[in-house]
Amino acid sequence: MKLPATILTALVLAASTGVYAQAPKGDAPARPRQFDCSKAKDPKACEERVAKMRASRDKAQKACEGKKGDEHRDCMQRQFCAETKDPAKCEGRLKDRAASRERVREACKDKKGDDLKACIREQRSKK
Repeated sequence: MKLPATILTALVLAASTGVYAQAPKGDAPARPRQFDCSKAKDPKACEERVAKMRASRDKAQKACEGKKGDEHRDCMQRQFCAETKDPAKCEGRLKDRAASRERVREACKDKKGDDLKACIREQRSKK
């Protein structure tokens, strides 16, 4: 008994879908910790700093909830800088960093791969 090519193709495709299945999101490996306090000189102080940063981030996210794009970014910056000793200096530093990132992005926009990495390194060293 010969099967038409379209039926055979459909059967092979249906049988092979399990091969290309993706793992569910819940099984994804945990994201590595950004700050490994176990290697710090004072692990307890490191853990306290990390907890303080997380609390500050959560507070800022809650305050800026519902805002989008530039408005959200500006709100987050104001919230983070509001807790510093000199908020104006903090906001100025953030604006300088943003300008620097934009300058590097503009200078290296047409490059890819190793050329892009070299361009970014070169632009960062210019400051």
